[in-house]
Amino acid sequence: MDQNISYHAIQTLPESTQSACIAIGIYKSRKLTAAAEQIDKACKGYLRALLKEGDFNADIGETQLLYGLPNVQAKRILLVGCGQAGKISLADYRHIHAAFARKAVHLKTSEAISFLTEIEVSDLEKTARLQHAVLAAEDAIYRFEQYKTDPVGKFKLKKISFAQADGKQLAQHSVAVSQAAAIAKGTALAKTLGNLPANVCTPSYLAKQARALQRDFKSVKTNVLDETAMKKLGMNALLSVGRGSREPARLIVMEYMHGKKTDKPVVLVGKGITFDTGGISIKPSLGMDEMKFDMCGAASVLGVIKACAQMQLKANVIGVIAGAENMPGGNATKPGDIVKSYSGKTIEILNTDAEGRLVLCDALTYIERFKPGAVIDIATLTGACIVALGRLPSGLLGNNQKLIDQLIKAGEQSGDRVWQLPLWPEYRKQLKSNFADLANIGGPEAGTITAASFLSHFTEAYPWAHLDIAGTAWRTGKQKGATGRPVQLLMQYILMQHAQSVKA
Repeated sequence: MDQNISYHAIQTLPESTQSACIAIGIYKSRKLTAAAEQIDKACKGYLRALLKEGDFNADIGETQLLYGLPNVQAKRILLVGCGQAGKISLADYRHIHAAFARKAVHLKTSEAISFLTEIEVSDLEKTARLQHAVLAAEDAIYRFEQYKTDPVGKFKLKKISFAQADGKQLAQHSVAVSQAAAIAKGTALAKTLGNLPANVCTPSYLAKQARALQRDFKSVKTNVLDETAMKKLGMNALLSVGRGSREPARLIVMEYMHGKKTDKPVVLVGKGITFDTGGISIKPSLGMDEMKFDMCGAASVLGVIKACAQMQLKANVIGVIAGAENMPGGNATKPGDIVKSYSGKTIEILNTDAEGRLVLCDALTYIERFKPGAVIDIATLTGACIVALGRLPSGLLGNNQKLIDQLIKAGEQSGDRVWQLPLWPEYRKQLKSNFADLANIGGPEAGTITAASFLSHFTEAYPWAHLDIAGTAWRTGKQKGATGRPVQLLMQYILMQHAQSVKA
């Protein structure tokens, strides 16, 4: 659900700011940030005197509201705990801003101002801190309640401003905030698409959302291939996945060509399995409801295209979604069936639950026509990735180390981290088939790697990287829901490639 909050960079003094609420940081041992020092000076030590009472520990993300501070124009002062000065990580910094945003939305006010971007984080410049502040705030505010008759996430907050005492580089900082807001909205779109139930979010629905981007942004051109068009092309691997479903498969292409004509495009390919039962190789019923998230790779591609268009980025980016629903049925693909892919390679389908690689391989062949400078596929591909890496980083493999290194760097800068796994030629041996050119599974060992190894057969014409987001695309348990990853990683990579990251 888009909360329609606007974000701004402004210049103002904390003690003279007329606002319903301003947020300032407090470190451990009652050490004050610069804005807190100015507030304390204006109210003649009143703030320090309150802190001495010991009711506020300044733990990271701890908050406390103060009202009516003398000689201070703001109605409310929100103290936000920042932990130990000089030891704040990027994760801590984002937690601080998330705590501010969560508190702000519960106040009966339409605007709030934060001085928390003055908190220093190692190796993070001011513009980057502003961007992370926006992204953390939007993430904390996001709600998915459109199917609840009495949503609890309603609030009055419409505007958040990030303040600085001087006007230096204010124009540059405003651009940084604007860019981050666009990325935040793209991330929110990816979350919402992931959270939608599978009876709503079908391959045709994803196509509808892609067409909506074309309608909303003149810079986006959308083309959707139906099953008839794909059959004529010979995309039998992709079509084999949807054969057991009443929902038709779709190949969705979104072209955002807003850069130089001579620049080769970055092509993003998203796995769009809108529900995955496993097909004939059916999954256990426990937790199967979460298989609606199997299209989060596709959702992230839509989110990136929206972010690029919203910030009018001077870049060439093409998003491709391979969409299908994997269901058992009388017409469903069976273990042992052999299909001829769009590339001409034949595939023995030993396990119909290894379907993501089947839709991706035809899409990865299709995109050769765009003569890409780099290709990144994004897929909730293997449970083995969760076993190997947990839910903190996404798995990263590919055929081009320069591209991989750039994604690793983008992951560190965005906080949406990745971890490289090997893709040695020896792993291809596990995909040998007695009856076809290759099998779609490689046995119980190194499942994430053999899945990428399968895809590598179809990516030899360009630099390629594969992101396995099975562990990072959604949260499970009580906090179940899509994360919007890796929209922020991909946007950071694109910004880096086009030197459009704003630098302080």
